[in-house]
Amino acid sequence: PGRNHLFVPGPVNIPEPVIRAMNRNNEDYRSPAVPALTKTLLEDVKKIFKTTSGTPFLIPTTGTGAWESALTNTLSPGDRIISFLIGQFSLLWIDQQQRLGFNVDVVESDWGQGANLDILASKLASDTTHTIKAICIVHNETATGVTNNLLTVRKILDQYNHPALLLVDGVSSICALDFRMDEWGIDVALTGSQKALSLPTGMGIVCASPKALEASKTSKSVRVFFDWSDYLKVYKMGTYWPYTPSIQLLYGLRAALDLIFEEGLENVIARHTRL
Repeated sequence: PGRNHLFVPGPVNIPEPVIRAMNRNNEDYRSPAVPALTKTLLEDVKKIFKTTSGTPFLIPTTGTGAWESALTNTLSPGDRIISFLIGQFSLLWIDQQQRLGFNVDVVESDWGQGANLDILASKLASDTTHTIKAICIVHNETATGVTNNLLTVRKILDQYNHPALLLVDGVSSICALDFRMDEWGIDVALTGSQKALSLPTGMGIVCASPKALEASKTSKSVRVFFDWSDYLKVYKMGTYWPYTPSIQLLYGLRAALDLIFEEGLENVIARHTRL
């Protein structure tokens, strides 16, 4: 009896207005109502990434699937990437990167410490032929609570005029910490519905920069379910869904975004900082 209250980094407690919004039957996602709802969601979700130029994808998956989508749409097997091992979730992402066949240059720090950006600078400085294709970094390592400075990562890339893509796991940071996709030059950012958005698990949200979309045209990684091109085709058609979405999660996302915007994103971030 009674209610279960979560006191973990995520999944988190779901607000009552979000629960009520999801308490509905299934709908025909090909009807006019669902594409109309999706269009507003795609526009509004860009606000939590702080991007005007990014293209968002609402994928029925977890953060793990969002990781895979980010990697397979922008990179090819054998590509050299730099990835930072600073905790359990960065460990899992690196494991995925290796299993997908990328050449992962792991930069390890003691858990409880942030990414060693001095090593990043030295690797970029010596990579005059630009063999490094991407930098993969967890913004906030959920397991240890350590936050990496993404602006510094961008400054290092710019300092060496390096074209590597910047791929960021923002699963436990977006809507909870200051995150500026456009300003910090992030090429792919991703989050999961179950963290600061306060939704059930099941929606991975990926946002891709124009540079990342361009990279996806030549990426040779095998992908089907996570292929951005399938989404882009139906975006142009105005139907928005290449396959069946979770109707309940879409209405829940609408309610969650409304709550965030009502409080004010900066106020939400300040509240998380206080806590």
